[in-house]
Amino acid sequence: MEKVDVCIAGLGPAGAVLARLLPEGLSAAAVDRKTGPDGWHKPCGGLLAPDAQKALAELGLTLPHSLLVDPQIFSVFTVDLRSGLRRHYQRFYLNLDRARFDAWLRSLVPDRVAVHDGGYLLGVGRENGLWRVDYLENGVRRSLCARYLVGADGANSPVRRAVCPEAHIRQYVAIQQWFADANPRPFYSCVFDPDATDCYSWALSKDGSFLFGGAYPAENCRARFERQKQRLADLGFCFGPPLRTEACLVLRPAHVSQLCTGRDGALLIGEAAGFISPSSLEGVSWAMRSAMLLSEALRSADPQRAYDRACGALRRRMAVKLAKCPFMYDPALRRLVMKSGLQSIHVEENK
Repeated sequence: MEKVDVCIAGLGPAGAVLARLLPEGLSAAAVDRKTGPDGWHKPCGGLLAPDAQKALAELGLTLPHSLLVDPQIFSVFTVDLRSGLRRHYQRFYLNLDRARFDAWLRSLVPDRVAVHDGGYLLGVGRENGLWRVDYLENGVRRSLCARYLVGADGANSPVRRAVCPEAHIRQYVAIQQWFADANPRPFYSCVFDPDATDCYSWALSKDGSFLFGGAYPAENCRARFERQKQRLADLGFCFGPPLRTEACLVLRPAHVSQLCTGRDGALLIGEAAGFISPSSLEGVSWAMRSAMLLSEALRSADPQRAYDRACGALRRRMAVKLAKCPFMYDPALRRLVMKSGLQSIHVEENK
């Protein structure tokens, strides 16, 4: 059985950044399912927020041009379907290909980390004071043991379920469809529709395609999605036949107490720990920052304690995001904010 100091479950932005920053002298392995015959990529609009751009800068990384897609849009068209209000707000997102972005971060993982590509995690548990990880690789069941197990395996994290079964965080089903873009002008839109979800939906143009997606309560999620799509079509959004449909779980913390950094030598980073914005569902910056904090904690005599204490900064940031939520998601408060026109901009319509 393979034995290492650190095993990383998942090589999304959290796991890939941690693998790159692991202290010298630690042996490491990673199990990642994004490649291989059963590979998986997270459904995502693929907009890189300023917080994520800042995290990349702090990592000393520059974004390759090949990851960017057309068009680059610097305003968000916000629609409140209940009140009928519409506003444009300036934003500085980068429009990129999320699958290529993840692959780029994965390419930065050093060779000293043994990566089991296409590895499907079957289960984890304690054995002789170590963490045992069982996974499927190329149809063969394999196992490894590690002193530290890092859960970087997202919203549906088997590591979190094993380590923190009491950590109940709100779950939504994110559904996204791709269409040929038939809209008269490219745009990025944020949609609030309390009749469909207490979260939000998004639409954006991307390299000749048009994406529409949203985060919905699990019950009747597909019906909610289709009803909302019809309401937007009535407002002039052009959909057409869907070319691809994607779905995944997404977490949305309601309180900082729901966050879980791990225990007993298992450490959680990114969305597996609950680190994702409850207001915008942006998770890339949280993933990279939690990975940076853990990489430093692994240099200490007590990584578990050091990491949990370092995550105080992320908990405070989470508290700020939670305080912002009512102004976005309470229909009455949102109506007041949008009606005031505060921080909105005027966008000329094409003639």
